[in-house]
Amino acid sequence: MERSSPQAIYSLLQQWGIPYDSMEHPEAGTMEDCKAIGRQLGAPFCKNLFLANRQQTEFFLLLIGEDKKFRTAEVSKKIGRSRLSFGNEEKLYQLLGVRPGSISPLGLVFDEGHEVHLLIDEDVAKLPRFCVHPCRNTEGLVLSTQDFLQVFLKKTGHTPQFLTITGEVPEEGTK
Repeated sequence: MERSSPQAIYSLLQQWGIPYDSMEHPEAGTMEDCKAIGRQLGAPFCKNLFLANRQQTEFFLLLIGEDKKFRTAEVSKKIGRSRLSFGNEEKLYQLLGVRPGSISPLGLVFDEGHEVHLLIDEDVAKLPRFCVHPCRNTEGLVLSTQDFLQVFLKKTGHTPQFLTITGEVPEEGTK
């Protein structure tokens, strides 16, 4: 499958029987752009962050709500890893087939070695539908959370870890 091809993602979703709504739009360079696209498509946009340990040997994809603050210390503590940072661009493309600005959980189809650990904020998991890029930030795609969790992830073989993200830095000795 061609990397970063929305058409390949759409074809795969159709093949797997996952309904979606989508639209083309100018390049979305900020979360404000993404939020506007989500409003047009009728679902909140999901913030997708590609993270790694300090050695860039362990990788994570974090899905959090569009308005949630990301605190490295909070996520690091909740998953029992120290010093998480953003993963490098080369690994992002190698593992998920996307470039910065186009990160998407749909890129997990390219992670055939299951090297990326999927982390999902519980608030995202409770949404009926959410919006993401189909691996290119000039298109928006909405799918049901249930289809993503029950069909898409089962087909890719990825098992999510659900976290409660508060956006606060945890105190020592708490989780």
